[in-house]
Amino acid sequence: MSDNPYSTAVLAWYETNARDLPWRSIDASPWSVLVSEIMLQQTPVVRVLPAWQAWMERWPTPADLAKEPSGEAVRMWNRLGYPRRALRLHACAVAITEEHGGEVPSDHATLLSLPGVGSYTAAAVASFAFGQRHAVLDTNVRRVLARAETGIEYPPKTQTKGEVALAESLVPELPSVAARWAVAVMELGALVCTARSPKCADCPIANQCAWRLAGKPAHDGPPRRGQTYAGTDRQVRGRLLAVLREAEHPVPKDALDAVWDESIQRERALDGLVSDGLVDPLDDGRYALPG
Repeated sequence: MSDNPYSTAVLAWYETNARDLPWRSIDASPWSVLVSEIMLQQTPVVRVLPAWQAWMERWPTPADLAKEPSGEAVRMWNRLGYPRRALRLHACAVAITEEHGGEVPSDHATLLSLPGVGSYTAAAVASFAFGQRHAVLDTNVRRVLARAETGIEYPPKTQTKGEVALAESLVPELPSVAARWAVAVMELGALVCTARSPKCADCPIANQCAWRLAGKPAHDGPPRRGQTYAGTDRQVRGRLLAVLREAEHPVPKDALDAVWDESIQRERALDGLVSDGLVDPLDDGRYALPG
């Protein structure tokens, strides 16, 4: 089982410490895995869990979602953030239903052809839903490998070819073990090798970690700034969408104007929602969710 210097220790750690998440269950459908992966982008598990459960109860298959307007996906997305992901999931559901007989494709290249599915999501779904052998490189995995192999605290801001090559070189040969490795090293980054407070005493590969062995040298790259939200266009967009989600019918413009005093920023945010396909301006001057 030990195809790389870390796999035995990391896989053993995962067996004991993995979170019990519904999309990891043995009977989780490929669709449920795809939904979880898109929801988990830039959103913590604690916020995704209730949203994922509600989504899967309403739309247990791609066909169930595909027959609804895309605006219902936006409404159901609620406050998960980055709501264009809801439109991507709806577009995926339509493509899967119309082009793949309602079944999430298992082929990696075909997964990549789905609307809004990039290299990470395709590799994750192929690995976690179908037990295939792929390098699954998310933020957590990049951080673990940067510390363990490269000896630096944080990976580069933008993913590099070197990171991809390193991740690929560490993928175990046996597909079933490779898929387990992919989720295990991701979980290690989420629970132990965290960005701000790594728990090195709990890490199964601490004795092999180049960063720890070097004395945990501080990050010497560009400053890492946390994302702000208050007062940003993202906040304004969220408030505008909240009005439309809560309304059973299209709303007049003054209902949107009431949520933000600064008119230039409010109009810019509304224009952005319209251009992103998240809001439909109607001929009578009212606004609605798409579809």
